[in-house]
Formats: sequence, C-alpha cells, structure tokens
Amino acid sequence: MVVRRKLFTVEEFRHFLDLPENADRRFELIDGEIVEMSPKLDHGLVASVIHGEIYLYLKQNPIGKAMFEVDHYLPQDKYNTRRPDVSFIGNDRLQALQGDRAVPLMPDLAVEVKSPSNYYTGHEGLREKAQYYLDQGSRLVWLVDPEKQQIEVYVPDGETRILTIEDTLEGGEVLPGFVLPVREIFPE
Repeated sequence: MVVRRKLFTVEEFRHFLDLPENADRRFELIDGEIVEMSPKLDHGLVASVIHGEIYLYLKQNPIGKAMFEVDHYLPQDKYNTRRPDVSFIGNDRLQALQGDRAVPLMPDLAVEVKSPSNYYTGHEGLREKAQYYLDQGSRLVWLVDPEKQQIEVYVPDGETRILTIEDTLEGGEVLPGFVLPVREIFPE
C-alpha cells in the first residue's frame, strides 16, 4: 500500500499559518509540503549582520528595501512560499507591492543562512532553494554557512563562487558598490 502525503496549496498554507497554535512558529511551503524552520543563535547572528550591513548600504544608496524573513510566492506557483532569511527588492519592483502581505514575487537578492538542520542538496536543500530563487526571477543568491565560514554566491546563468573568510562579498549588479569582508559576517 502506498501512503501519500497531503500536498498543501499556498492558500491552504496561509490558513495553516493563521491557526493560533502556529502564531509564534516559522514555516515555509516547499513543493506543497509545510516545513518548520527553527534557527539557532549563530544563524540569527549571521542573518542580522548581513541584514544590518545591507540596511546601512541602502541608507546611503536608496535603491530598494531589505527585509528580514518575509514570505515570497509566485501567484502561478500554487505549492511554494519561500522565506529567505534576508531579502532585497529594488525600488522599481517595490512600487507594485502592497502593505502587510506576502510578496508575490521572488526577491532580487535572497540570502539563506544554513542552520545545523539544513542540507545543501536533496529535497528542501539549500542549493535547490538557490536554484528555485534564480529560476523564478531572483538575480543574486547568497548561501551562508556559519559553521564553514563560507558563502556560496549564485547568479543566473553564472558560475557558482565560493567565498571564504579571506574574501570580500560583493553586491554585483543588484547592490552596486556593496562590499563586505566575509570575516566580518561570522561571530567570533
């Protein structure tokens, strides 16, 4: 006998999120499956450093907005809602968005910080997430690994670059002029 798991749509996922018992929990919808996220200290520290540095960059270069853990989905994709740890959307795309709702497009930049429970490959893997973002319109993805103290940089139709603490993270065409020494991202 084959047992099938129920696949949830984005609409069903939104109802699930509205349940009182889920108010303080964090979830993503990946290929119709609800996945709970539970980041730890290093994850939060690294994500906040990256968000803070992008925020400071945007104060000097007001080309868009940086967000922390905001839901992104595509109206035509009924089985995925992604929540990058940090995301950036340029002003040209922000104008069409409305207030307190999930964002109906993928960010220009998606940043995923690896937790100990994350995998790089396989179902729900970070590299698959990176490819999903790129396939759906993101122009830059950073996969950040606090344990290895490295960052994988993905761009559409480009070669993946791996940065170590000896390198400098750059914003490319998405965040022109943004530079951050990788060693400054990771907690002592």
